[in-house]
Amino acid sequence: MRLLVTGAAGMLGRDIVRAAEAAGHETVGLTRDDADILDHGAIEGAVRASGAEVVVNCAAWTDVDGAEASPKEAHRVNAEGASNVATAAASAGAWIVQISTDYVFDGNKRSPYVESDAPSPLSSYGSSKLAGEREVVARCPDMHTIVRTAWLFGSGPCFPATIMRLAAERDELTVVDDQVGCPTFTGHLAEALVELIDAHSLPLGVVHMAAAGSCSWYELAREVLAACGVRCELRPGDTADLGRPAPRPAYSVLATDWGPIVPRLPDWREGVAEYMSAGMPAA
Repeated sequence: MRLLVTGAAGMLGRDIVRAAEAAGHETVGLTRDDADILDHGAIEGAVRASGAEVVVNCAAWTDVDGAEASPKEAHRVNAEGASNVATAAASAGAWIVQISTDYVFDGNKRSPYVESDAPSPLSSYGSSKLAGEREVVARCPDMHTIVRTAWLFGSGPCFPATIMRLAAERDELTVVDDQVGCPTFTGHLAEALVELIDAHSLPLGVVHMAAAGSCSWYELAREVLAACGVRCELRPGDTADLGRPAPRPAYSVLATDWGPIVPRLPDWREGVAEYMSAGMPAA
């Protein structure tokens, strides 16, 4: 099968390209320099030239607090950009896989969110990603899979890398313990996405794919520090004390109603272990 991956320079995009190539797929990875998703003509030309049967859109504005300060710019990338990719996929007769986020939910639920739960984003970032989902549905009504995932970490700047760097610089760290989600290793997600594509029957609609289990940012930081052996006192903190520009859902654990159709990811602790064993660089 021929795949095209946008955002191929990013954490998840890189891992999807690697996983797809390892599975024997002809894969084209597009970076922003290759074709900016805001340039409709460039994206349409790239999709057609690739002959892709499946387009995976990983290109996105991912700076949550930055989106709160620049909502129009975030919307352009996450909604208008997604629309351009979906339009190009539709024109080429390709199926689109759109990567989305747990931040489309408000966090008021206290049991895992499934695909039928109504989105209600708190932040500009979440709103822009939800708008992107809707653009994809409108442009490719019969050939789309929207994959919501959560708390991604992998090669490059990410939460575990930041924690390791700060722990090496300080004797004490405070990390919030009142936000709970599913920390997801991009290597595991990429392999599961390729497995889903390999099934040759991508589900139409929204699917949730995130690591099994859940924890707070504090618990994730504790697991990372235990794995890397850095001595640093870790204290739990409250989100309200941080004064971050963008509100976050207090609870955004994802589950799926698709059953065995959607590959199950390993537990988040296994993701941390694999991340550490791969010697990922610090941020």
